[in-house]
Amino acid sequence: MTSHIEFAGEQAPRQDEILTPEALAFLTQLHKVFAGRRSERIRERRIRVEDIGRGIDPEFPPETRRVREDTSWRVAGAGPGLEDRRVEITGPASDRKMTINALNSGAKVWLADAEDASSPTWSNVIAVQTNLYDAIRRQVDFTSPEGKEYKLGETTPTIVFRPRGWHLKENHLKYVDCPGGSAPTSASLVDFGLYMFHNARELIARGTGPYVYLPKLENRFEARLWDDVFTFTENALGLEHGTIRATVLIETITAAFELEEILYELRDHCAGLNAGRWDYIFSVIKNFRDRGPAFVLPDRAQVTMTVPFMRAYTELLVSTCHKRGAFAIGGMSAFIPNRKDPEANARAFEQVSNDKGHEADDGFDGSWVAHPDLVPVARAQFDRVLGDRPNQLDRLREDVSVEASQLIDLRIPGATVTDQGVRTNVSVGLRYIESWLRGNGAAAIDNLMEDAATAEISRSQLWQWIRQGVVTAEGTPVTAELVESVLDDVLAELPAFDGDRYFDAARIFADVTLGPEFPLFLTTGAYADYLASDARTAAIKVAA
Repeated sequence: MTSHIEFAGEQAPRQDEILTPEALAFLTQLHKVFAGRRSERIRERRIRVEDIGRGIDPEFPPETRRVREDTSWRVAGAGPGLEDRRVEITGPASDRKMTINALNSGAKVWLADAEDASSPTWSNVIAVQTNLYDAIRRQVDFTSPEGKEYKLGETTPTIVFRPRGWHLKENHLKYVDCPGGSAPTSASLVDFGLYMFHNARELIARGTGPYVYLPKLENRFEARLWDDVFTFTENALGLEHGTIRATVLIETITAAFELEEILYELRDHCAGLNAGRWDYIFSVIKNFRDRGPAFVLPDRAQVTMTVPFMRAYTELLVSTCHKRGAFAIGGMSAFIPNRKDPEANARAFEQVSNDKGHEADDGFDGSWVAHPDLVPVARAQFDRVLGDRPNQLDRLREDVSVEASQLIDLRIPGATVTDQGVRTNVSVGLRYIESWLRGNGAAAIDNLMEDAATAEISRSQLWQWIRQGVVTAEGTPVTAELVESVLDDVLAELPAFDGDRYFDAARIFADVTLGPEFPLFLTTGAYADYLASDARTAAIKVAA
């Protein structure tokens, strides 16, 4: 028996166009070479979390001091079409209308997301690939059920694709090795492999290149794994070495201690780093959840980009990037406009303008927005600083000096946990998971754009507050019973509708929030139990 990829589950529209025999053969090779190393990296993550929980603080690695002190090396930097990144719009590539709107937004870059803003139903996984295939070839026109037509404009942003993270599996595809053993495929290798196989040469022919955002990296070893995947892919597809360019999301606390090392490992393929703020906050809570009151964060709304530990993280990121010729890209403000509510609209514009103004002044070369109406708002702030220059890589921020202790000093003067903060976390977490179960990974909730990362913050804060015996500013002890009661109240208040998944969402939320053990990601169990159930059923039938 030769190694191969098998499909299990219900067929998705246009699946055969994506899962061609040649594409499956390429995915097989990726798994044959890299699946074992990917599993090792995931095991190492669990050990690292346990170490931090036992009181071993992360540090700038002494064994890589040589890399940090060597001033001679630089990253590859921008590929064609990536020289100016002052505004990047994010959104799920699984939605065809949102794909066209993003490409017509006037942004410089579209982060075409298959990760936190995209619910990984099998139909979405395939839709991501078909929408991108069509968008790259300018054949992505769409007519809504109401008859409204959506077509691409003359000028479109450079596409940067974000595959799912190393920790995620794709249960609808099984990798079967030579002895006949099988296991779910790596979602990262599936998303990346299919995108590159179908589109890399076409992107180059159209004057840009195959570019990716890398999510959830924990350390330099995971960066090295991606770099090897890139080199293998270039060799397999006949691309020049260095053609693939990656921007790494720094959204874990451990990665913040290895910024230069991550850049170094990816230097032939690296364009820059991004400050993935929401996942970063989640990572801080997750890693230090059992370390006592000093590591308890207040209401999410009080953890702004101006608090000390977040300032240390972003300033270190900018100075490190520019030292090595890499772009520093800012994160996404959660505020989104509401065209039906002028007051909320004005508030969103003001908040986003302030946020992007801070980033531009700090030296970032560009930043994210989540809605086309916010592109001009962000662009105005970066135009103010950049003028006609495409970036500010020459601003080295040599004034920045960040100690390891600053990254994990979570004190925020005057910050509190409130009754409303508890309720907001329950409400947002529940409503987001419900949306995710229906296949929508980017949900507008209370005029904020929520994705998997903000839902992770919501449930992990509650878990930690319960565990650490937090008492709110109003004097209410945060207990499992309190959270259960609030969950029941929120569930009772939400308006039911045909096809809603509120009760499933409540069950998931309670499991990941109230149990004695802390699941490292809420989406992994929920995916296996709810979104990939057709794959499991199909596999059982095949085995029978």
